[in-house]
Amino acid sequence: MFDLTRQYLRKLGLPGEDKRDLPSSELVFADGANFRIEIPTVNTLEAATALLQEAEFLGITINRITETYGIFRHTRREIQDWVNLCQDYGCQLIMSPGPRATYDTSATVQSSQGMRIGYRLRGQEQLIRAIEDVKRGVELGVKGFLIYDEGMLWLVNQMRQDGELAPDISFKVSAHCGYANPISIKLMAQMGANSVNPVRDLQLPMIAAIREAISIPLDCHTDNPPASGGFIRSYEAPEIVRIAAPVYLKTGNSVISSHGQLTSVEDGRQMARQASITVEMVKRYHPEAIQSERKINFEIERSTSKLKLAQNLRS
Repeated sequence: MFDLTRQYLRKLGLPGEDKRDLPSSELVFADGANFRIEIPTVNTLEAATALLQEAEFLGITINRITETYGIFRHTRREIQDWVNLCQDYGCQLIMSPGPRATYDTSATVQSSQGMRIGYRLRGQEQLIRAIEDVKRGVELGVKGFLIYDEGMLWLVNQMRQDGELAPDISFKVSAHCGYANPISIKLMAQMGANSVNPVRDLQLPMIAAIREAISIPLDCHTDNPPASGGFIRSYEAPEIVRIAAPVYLKTGNSVISSHGQLTSVEDGRQMARQASITVEMVKRYHPEAIQSERKINFEIERSTSKLKLAQNLRS
């Protein structure tokens, strides 16, 4: 069915269907790794500290933590301590600019239709304020930012190209933007995203089709809090790594009630424990998969093919 449309998509270099055969990805991170572990909704310094300490006790590596409360909700000292903590543990820190629609005077975002707005920015002034929040984070040592608005992504990428932001600043597109197909995510890559988080509940053939369309890393949830579905797909984590590499496995949030909440010390510990289960599943059922080691300096990484990586290593 739909053969002419499928042929046209393939002519454009896009998948003609969801990849039900689940082909293995031939892409890897620049360090040769297939996957990294990311913990989202780490929204207090105390939770971040407990998370990284518990992960070390459990013998697992956390490659990235993401704060989703908002840079403008934290003091300068807190942000600096966050940066130092993540540097000590070789963990990348991603922080969220604000204020977003949920913090604005919007009545719509508080209504039953509000989910259609998501966390996007209302008006030019809010966009400017979000840029100022990025600048505040950069001033305090933050190098990675979670982007909730397509216009903001275009602008910060332009600023990076024009030297208004340093070239090593990275941008990750949030699942709250609602991207769920290869073409939408390809557009985000073309606009300067360094990684993209698809809608959280995509099936494996859908994820495989997205990987066919782009080369930048994907951020895929393996578990979620009840507020966004409550699913736990730890047993699918090995297959997600195989078909979506290079991929950040987003894990740990099934232990909290919702995204964006202030997280406690005990939340941090429980997130680490859930992450250890995800790592266990990958090692057990896809043992050849490689996880990135701890790093201190996080340059903007471009994924590469395994063949190209091998050639680079030989040279």
